[in-house]
Amino acid sequence: MSFNGFTNEDFDLFLIDGLDARMEKLISTLRPKLAHLGEHFAPALSVLTGEEIFPHVAKHARRTINPPNDTWVAFANNKHGYKMVPHFQIGLWHTHLFVWFAVIYESPLKVEYGKKFEKNIGKIIGEIPSTFVWSGDHMKPDAKAMKDMSKDDLMQLFKRVQTIKKAEILCGINIPREQVVEMSGEQLINHIQDTFNTLVPLYKM
Repeated sequence: MSFNGFTNEDFDLFLIDGLDARMEKLISTLRPKLAHLGEHFAPALSVLTGEEIFPHVAKHARRTINPPNDTWVAFANNKHGYKMVPHFQIGLWHTHLFVWFAVIYESPLKVEYGKKFEKNIGKIIGEIPSTFVWSGDHMKPDAKAMKDMSKDDLMQLFKRVQTIKKAEILCGINIPREQVVEMSGEQLINHIQDTFNTLVPLYKM
């Protein structure tokens, strides 16, 4: 299968009512694309990180009533799962595509990363592009652009992740769906690759 990018239909499946109907569409149309991106980027991320990286396509298996509002493929140095370790993600909400480096609440390394980021805040401000976004919660679609954040805002995010159990740290890009559907598969892959190149130093910290 070659990757031809995402369509409006891919984004609109998050409007389908009911768990079964939405999952059926997600499995038939979106999951093969995410699996393809998983196979494409796992070797590239292995080279960038110097570790063997495995792709994990979201299964949403625990859901019994509420249909998923987003879906993704995650990349981690653990074959069995990704939530416990710092990882990368490519995924979609109804409104946009996201590419993240993420340390979420399940990770025991969360506090350590918060401290490292706090210590290297100057380097982070210097190296992360102003168009990149930060989030403290992977369950919500909104994120804040680097250009709209002060040093104090960033510091607060890094401190919060050290003290609050549910706090998380995510950095990456959001691309509006209108832009995504205009991009070819190749353009999208190149853009994601550039994003990972920028995010890997955060992972290595």
